Amino acid sequence: MARQFQHSLARREKVPLLVGLVGPSGSGKTYSALELATGIQRVSGGEIFFVDTEAKRGLHYADRFKFQHVPFGEPFGSLDYLDVLRYCKRAGAGVTIIDSGSHEHEGKGGLLDLHEQTLQRMTRGDDSKRSSMQMLAWSEPKQARREFINGLLQLEGNYIFCFRAKESSKPVKSPNGKSTVEKMGFVPISGDEFIYEMTANILLHPGSNGVPTWQSELLGERATIKLPEQFRGFFSEGQRLTREIGEAMARWAQGEQPKAPVEPTTNEGLMAEAENMASFGTAALEQWWKLLDKAKKRALEAHKEALKATAKQADSELGDMFGDRFDPANNPMK
Repeated sequence: MARQFQHSLARREKVPLLVGLVGPSGSGKTYSALELATGIQRVSGGEIFFVDTEAKRGLHYADRFKFQHVPFGEPFGSLDYLDVLRYCKRAGAGVTIIDSGSHEHEGKGGLLDLHEQTLQRMTRGDDSKRSSMQMLAWSEPKQARREFINGLLQLEGNYIFCFRAKESSKPVKSPNGKSTVEKMGFVPISGDEFIYEMTANILLHPGSNGVPTWQSELLGERATIKLPEQFRGFFSEGQRLTREIGEAMARWAQGEQPKAPVEPTTNEGLMAEAENMASFGTAALEQWWKLLDKAKKRALEAHKEALKATAKQADSELGDMFGDRFDPANNPMK
């Protein structure tokens, strides 16, 4: 018996948002994620949930944003990520930030670690068998990741994934047969199949303070950046990520035709940037302050002591996080 089908005029309906923020430490991923989430929440309702794999790093912003904090430690398996996202959804999340999604790839219990565990189990410690078992050992971790991605796509809601990025390069052969090394730029620490599921991928360079890079000559960065046509009118060159942009993206996802977001006033943007720099510690704040012109310093004078207090608290928390590797006089998070 032939199958029966139906058709109707296509109409755009409500869809979830999956936003990837890609960048190294100090690029403004966490702050930008909270800005976007605040705007998305205006449309979606519900709570902002912050899934924190970074030793309570998200709490640095608790005075600036209202959100529910979910500590998430190891193991960082693909299905552990799915479990925590399902938990947030049941608890009333309208938008969920995952900071960071990179642990699913390289953290303890993540895809690479599970591959190694599987390989050890299959070879029983016999290194002579590793080469022949390498490909077969990918089956279990890859299957877990696919289950995570499929489960994520079935969840209703909006998600912002922060991905760590590292500078990368790869060997290439020139027409004359010689091998050279080609710089790829900053690429996300994650699997391609996961990154490609994002509705949009936003690249933040070191020290960008939440201002995206949309054009790059480096192959790896070009492959990372993803800005669909429907979102292009929401971003201006040199504009940092704001809650107004998040709101516009969410309205599009609701089926509306939103106008381009209005940028915040200069003072609002300056204060947000100052608070972002203070969250990276005293040295980062002082270096940034030295570069300000006199007008901007006057605009921030009334907030100077509060910014110093935030930076001092960040010094303490970063010291706990990085131990002896952290020196407030030479902040590695700048």
